Amino acid sequence: MNSIFEQLKRLVSIGRVQISVHGYDELAADNLSVRNVLSGVEKAELLEEYPAFAKGPCALVLQRDQEDRPIHVVWGIAKGTTSPAVLVTAYRPDSERWTEDFRSRK
Repeated sequence: MNSIFEQLKRLVSIGRVQISVHGYDELAADNLSVRNVLSGVEKAELLEEYPAFAKGPCALVLQRDQEDRPIHVVWGIAKGTTSPAVLVTAYRPDSERWTEDFRSRK
């Protein structure tokens, strides 16, 4: 069986995407564009998967913006469904809470 993240990448690649209200709020708060986040999924690095999350399986990934700055994105699939990929949240990781490479929590 494919990983959650592989399923999410496939959904994004075929345009089956939804952005949560919280996701839009967080994108705006960190001045991130939807287009930039969507285009970075293919090169994203999986950090953590949460297959048993209450609202449905999801994954935390490290992506990069057009200036190669790090972005953490949580992608999910609503419980009981197989589509679309939902952008749950996206933010610029805080260097006080993450290691220098933004791959692990301190």
